[in-house]
Amino acid sequence: MAQTAAHLKSIDPVWDEMVRQAQSALEQEPLLGAMIHSSILHHSSLEQALSYRIALKLASAEMPEQMLREIADHTIRSEELGAYSRADLMAVRERDPACHNLTQPLLFFKGFQAIQAYRVGHALWRDGRKDLAYFFQSRISEVFGIDIHPAAVIGRGLMIDHAHSIVIGETAVVGDNVSMLHSVTLGGTGKQDDERHPKIGDGVLIGAGAKVLGNIKVGHCSRIAAGSVVLHEVPPCKTVAGVPAKIVGEAGCEQPSITMDQLLG
Repeated sequence: MAQTAAHLKSIDPVWDEMVRQAQSALEQEPLLGAMIHSSILHHSSLEQALSYRIALKLASAEMPEQMLREIADHTIRSEELGAYSRADLMAVRERDPACHNLTQPLLFFKGFQAIQAYRVGHALWRDGRKDLAYFFQSRISEVFGIDIHPAAVIGRGLMIDHAHSIVIGETAVVGDNVSMLHSVTLGGTGKQDDERHPKIGDGVLIGAGAKVLGNIKVGHCSRIAAGSVVLHEVPPCKTVAGVPAKIVGEAGCEQPSITMDQLLG
């Protein structure tokens, strides 16, 4: 009975499916064999694969890959970040029509890769290792073109589509199951040291190029239209658009971040 329980505990459907898809990709494109083996098939868990991929991407003359691998591996295991990573991975697979399997985000999508690296930096920040967390922020920005302060709090199931030029400030909070597109800014409006960045509720969809500025709340399951500048609180389940953004209607569905419907009206 004990062996059966231990066996069931070790089952990881997400990782098992990723391995199967990696083996299939290897058969279809042997030229990617070295990448697929080193990034996925060589490892025994998603956590190990993430540590390897983060270290490979962020390594530089200032911080070698092996050192980053040890930091990432220890942090991901000790902080139990695997649940967040799996939720992020499934969010990309389910919401991004350009994603056709579980291997793509890990191997090719900089939005997913950057968020996983941020999660390591955030854990370091909470552990008081702020200089090392700032190093992660700097390298993530340089490598992926995404600037997320390590103190920002981001829930599970985040999907960033295209992911270019994302900026998330120090006191920002992003809820669970949020989707945002490229060039989104969650920024401040002044130089105050206290809370100065947005608080984004669960299930929110933020369109490309939208700017949400100041210590304001964006209610759960709301939509922010592309190119909008949001300066005031957004009630739950509403759609806002414009510069400055105004309420233009209901959210249109129960879960805008899941359906990814960005059409107004």
